[in-house]
Amino acid sequence: MPSATLNLQPLSPACGAEITGLDLTQADEGAMQAVQAALAVHGVLFFRGQQLTPEQQLAVTRRFGTVLRVPYIRPMEAYPDIIAVLKEADERRISTFGGTWHSDFSFLDEPPALTLLYAIELPPVGGDTLWASQVAAYEALSPGMQRLLDPLRCVQTAWPHGTRGPGIDAPVSRSIGMVRGDPSADREVLHPVVRVHPVTGRRALFVNPVYSQRFEGMTEAESRALLQFLFQHATSPEFCCRLRWAPGTLAVWDNRCLLHMAINDYDGSRRLLHRTTVAGERPRGP
Repeated sequence: MPSATLNLQPLSPACGAEITGLDLTQADEGAMQAVQAALAVHGVLFFRGQQLTPEQQLAVTRRFGTVLRVPYIRPMEAYPDIIAVLKEADERRISTFGGTWHSDFSFLDEPPALTLLYAIELPPVGGDTLWASQVAAYEALSPGMQRLLDPLRCVQTAWPHGTRGPGIDAPVSRSIGMVRGDPSADREVLHPVVRVHPVTGRRALFVNPVYSQRFEGMTEAESRALLQFLFQHATSPEFCCRLRWAPGTLAVWDNRCLLHMAINDYDGSRRLLHRTTVAGERPRGP
């Protein structure tokens, strides 16, 4: 099935596209190849009107790659490969899960390739999610800045979500079970600041406002100014797209070349989504 046969509408020039008229539980191999090709181009895809049981979401996830069980977050009891992303209506003035710009689990030796997020229950308004293309962010940098960044590596650590770091005690939904002190993740990992995508070969920034601590061979103080510039640059509006969720919407995105953030503007409403993750590879620099 050639990609031209997909009913695809881009959401922004930098990233994001909506595909309609495709039931992912019934898609044949040709359709899935077309979806994979579209994902490589747009970074994040949105599928409306999907009716997915947890078993079906896992089956769809496996069609994109190997399912990854991630550290720190307690999964659903009946489905250990699914995380219930839930904030209850009575949980006010607290953080929402994923409410800061980040890519998922960039502190792992082999960070996730893809994330799938399926909407089940949503507020009447609010609770949108933003994505930012790190390919567009890298390509917008000057040649001189690109040359500076290409050989650098950055220390990534999960300590802000594990054993130390700012915001560890910030209140978050009681429905998100956080398991502290995971030895598989409470450590420092070096990854390239500029990552070469294994499918497209394009270069993308690979720094993370949550997990990137400092450049290799530098102190945090020495790294701070350049990292803060990159964090701000990486999320410029012209690199972004925004999704207004509806029940039955499935988002599939590439953590290797995107940041994302959940907007916490829906106090007084219940929001429930199911998240699955696809395993990735060790990041490779230029």
